[in-house]
Amino acid sequence: MSSLFTVAERELARRGLSRTPGSDLDVVVGGLGLGYTAREVLEDSRIRTLTVIEFSDAVIDWHRRELLPDTAGLAIEPKVSLRCADFFVAAAGAEGFDPRSPGRTFDAVLLDIDHSPRHVLHHPHAAFYTRKGLQQLSVHLRAGGTFAMWSDEAPDPDFVAILADVFTDVAAERVFFDNPLTRGQASATIYLATRA
Repeated sequence: MSSLFTVAERELARRGLSRTPGSDLDVVVGGLGLGYTAREVLEDSRIRTLTVIEFSDAVIDWHRRELLPDTAGLAIEPKVSLRCADFFVAAAGAEGFDPRSPGRTFDAVLLDIDHSPRHVLHHPHAAFYTRKGLQQLSVHLRAGGTFAMWSDEAPDPDFVAILADVFTDVAAERVFFDNPLTRGQASATIYLATRA
């Protein structure tokens, strides 16, 4: 997590929601971090609910105590539900992302947890980036809903092919931004996919 580079986190929300049809959208963000993706989601006037799944209770506590000035107020926003849980377990389970409403579906799921599909923070996450893992996730999306994911690496053709086995209208878009530390440009990838 870094507040130096927030362009890709914001673009994850912008690009994911720009291809999501409808109004009164229900959105899941996997990974709260400093809150830039979640904050950007709320900029879309169509948002009805935002469910944020964060593994670390300490990170949620930062937001509840408003220790992060750029995203202050996120925890008390009426549309937002901050849930301390394992995104990957929820994605694979029948209960899904909202234990109060098992099997609830969403208009968009935006994921920003692992470094890339090949460089995961914890080994068990690797199962998510397979055909089976993505099929399990897709059950939690409404027809026409969007799955979008941030990666710190260049587009991975093998992962794009796996996405295309499960979803339609798949894309891997590069996001470029200035890096003041290197005085050059850095980049990330936003994967985008639609449930048929």
